[in-house]
Amino acid sequence: MTLADPRSLRALRRRIASGDSTPERERAATRERAVAGDPAIGAFVRFAEPLPEGSAPSGPLAGVSIGVKDIFDTADLATEHGSPIYRDARPRADAPLVAAARLAGASVLGKTATTEFAFLQPCATRNPHDTERTPGGSSSGSAAAVAAGFVEGALGTQTAGSVIRPAAFCGVAGLKPSFRLLPTTGAKPFAPTLDTAGLFAAGVRDVATLAAALSRRADLDIGEEEVSASGLVVGLYRSSIDDRAEAAMHSAWDDAARILEQGGARLADIREPPELANAREAQPTLQLFEGAQSLLGERMRHPELLSPLLCEALESGGAIEPASYDRARRTARIGRRAATALFERCDILLLPSAIGAAPRTLQSTGDPLFNRLWTLTGNPCVNVPGFRDADGMPLGLSVVARFGRDALTLRAGAVLEELVAQR
Repeated sequence: MTLADPRSLRALRRRIASGDSTPERERAATRERAVAGDPAIGAFVRFAEPLPEGSAPSGPLAGVSIGVKDIFDTADLATEHGSPIYRDARPRADAPLVAAARLAGASVLGKTATTEFAFLQPCATRNPHDTERTPGGSSSGSAAAVAAGFVEGALGTQTAGSVIRPAAFCGVAGLKPSFRLLPTTGAKPFAPTLDTAGLFAAGVRDVATLAAALSRRADLDIGEEEVSASGLVVGLYRSSIDDRAEAAMHSAWDDAARILEQGGARLADIREPPELANAREAQPTLQLFEGAQSLLGERMRHPELLSPLLCEALESGGAIEPASYDRARRTARIGRRAATALFERCDILLLPSAIGAAPRTLQSTGDPLFNRLWTLTGNPCVNVPGFRDADGMPLGLSVVARFGRDALTLRAGAVLEELVAQR
């Protein structure tokens, strides 16, 4: 039995605007659902205290409850980074992105589970569509909390594939915006040249509204705007890793392309240039080298409290010579220029968000293979839900656009999502 029941942020706002509900009523109902349902999912590691009776935060997100990945600082809740090293550690201030959410009227329902230091060691969270499957990682709890309807939005981060992949596995919209569009200050770093703050919500329009409110970039909010595929040039990104995708993912990819074409888009095959294939291969070098630097203090003082998986990764990163890291940085710079050039031939790219559906395991968070490149290049990506495999599990597709074209990414993602829903 599926426990997935995502709640639309925009529908909540419409209920409040029409007078059918109030922010206080919505917050209370959300808390009740989450507290009752979370034991089966494990999306949260701790809940915040309810807001005092009579408090009425105002702003575009009034009444919206969010989950905060437990690597973001919160002044009212411990921030443990998925590690016993930081058990009960209480920051003095909110991370800027958390503060922006509160300023916009959102209430923090609680801290969502993360893999250890946002790397690969799985946490206890289960996929709401099938509790024997992984929700993905490292933003495991954030994706699962939205998919289960425990919150209307959630904060996450991505260093390789930690927003797009769990969004795909859990069947929700996930936005990895252009690099540094959202602040990562106040979030525990792993690889600072890759770490990107991202967002989860039920659908693409929902995540667009959330992104607009948190970034104060009104152009990101699609609102009730009518969107269309007419005239859109969609690049089908063909790469050497495509044979790693499962048959169901290839079928979903083909279906999405056909749906967009029928909606008025023009399709173009975009062959991956060698500069971008090289950049994908360089991403792990950057991630591990910088991870070994970022967690050097924890590794020196508390090695016994680190998982074997993370210890091995940090040892591997620490063994990378600076000259190899510098070569990887140069490869990344060349790759970013090549990524920009792709959009001389198309408006957006369409490609898989993951190899396939969530693996039937809780011992792995899945492979970020299809996400690594776009994290390194810093291009905006949105996971578009709406596809399923033969077992009914979600499959996600990514819409990618030129750096800085986040609004286009979201509108194109909304087009695809809505065309899929109409078929």
